[in-house]
Amino acid sequence: MVAQKTILKTLTGFIACCFLVFSPDVSAQREAVPTEAEIIAQGEQLWGEYVCNTCHKVNEKLVGPAMAGVYDRRELDWIYSWVKNSTRLIQSGDEQAVALYEEYNQLQMPSYDLSDDQILAILAYVRDYEENPPVQAAAETSVEGSSSSAEGTIPAQYLNIIIGVLIVILVLILIVLVLIMSVVKKYLQDKKEDLDEADAEVVSESFSLMAFLRSPTVIGIITFLVIALASKNVIDGLYTIGVQQGYAPQQPIAFSHQIHAGQYEIGCEYCHTGVEIGKSANIPSVNICMNCHSAIKTESPEIQKLYAAQESGEPIEWVRVHNLPDLAYFNHSQHVKVGGIECQTCHGEIQEMEVVQQHAPLTMGWCIDCHRNTSVNAKGNGYYDKLVELHNASSTEPMKVADIGGLECSKCHY
Repeated sequence: MVAQKTILKTLTGFIACCFLVFSPDVSAQREAVPTEAEIIAQGEQLWGEYVCNTCHKVNEKLVGPAMAGVYDRRELDWIYSWVKNSTRLIQSGDEQAVALYEEYNQLQMPSYDLSDDQILAILAYVRDYEENPPVQAAAETSVEGSSSSAEGTIPAQYLNIIIGVLIVILVLILIVLVLIMSVVKKYLQDKKEDLDEADAEVVSESFSLMAFLRSPTVIGIITFLVIALASKNVIDGLYTIGVQQGYAPQQPIAFSHQIHAGQYEIGCEYCHTGVEIGKSANIPSVNICMNCHSAIKTESPEIQKLYAAQESGEPIEWVRVHNLPDLAYFNHSQHVKVGGIECQTCHGEIQEMEVVQQHAPLTMGWCIDCHRNTSVNAKGNGYYDKLVELHNASSTEPMKVADIGGLECSKCHY
């Protein structure tokens, strides 16, 4: 029995040694992933440029698997082959590739023309994100450098409340004065014998509510209040002409930004392909939708509308939500790519909207206020070097958009 145990231990140890010697040490590959800040920054740029977050999160599963620890689970050479051409790897019969393909409902990863070093840079970003998770900043009530109303003005709804409160206070003061007059009059009536004839006559006069309401003073006050309230409502109405703030039309397909941009964190630029390169952000074509929905929620009645549009070749007639007058010029790439403005600055918390609505008033005053308060993102952009130099020579304040012509009429009007 002792001899058998000794032989069994020897065989077990031999097998373990063989496994360690002949099997790839995948976990050790983590050390092969760079940790240099420059490479991590390059990886982060590539992660955003190729919109990796559309299908992947670092620490949790999304459309595809979580990326954290992928270098511990797969060989680097296998990762390079998978990213460059997952279809070829699957068709070759690779067990890992086929298993991954089946696990994620036969949804294939697109092929990317990336070098090994670029893929390794992305892995460096993933490793850094995994080992040094970013601290979530507290949500701010407003985006820096922008506001929905001009500084020093009172929003219309607050002005209505203030006027209402003042009217209530005025009525209360009148009631208190009437009560005081009643008390004083009663007191004087009790002392009537001590008053002279003129005072006694005043005290003896009876109060008539109708006569009070018909008095010139009361009529003047009421007339003034009516005219003031009517004028304010007319002015408010004039200011809202052409303003569609809160507009949320029904769309031909019930598309939820809350699910796509919020829950799955799909980047805006993945669907709105022109947002960083052109004047218009572009409405996504059916082909973009089918990148995912060729395999995801295929039985949904709303997704069936996508299939119908694809078969017919007719574009989906989405209803435009944000409308600017023809006389106004706005360039998305200038604001998003050059200015570094977040989509939420103008469109609100779009990732929380089940149905998209117009968040900002998009009025000329709103745009001008933003240009006055927004600092120019000049870091790393040589175009602004001379402008920053000239500005700093005469001012200690950060250079605003207004300082470089942001208030010139021709900037926004043809």
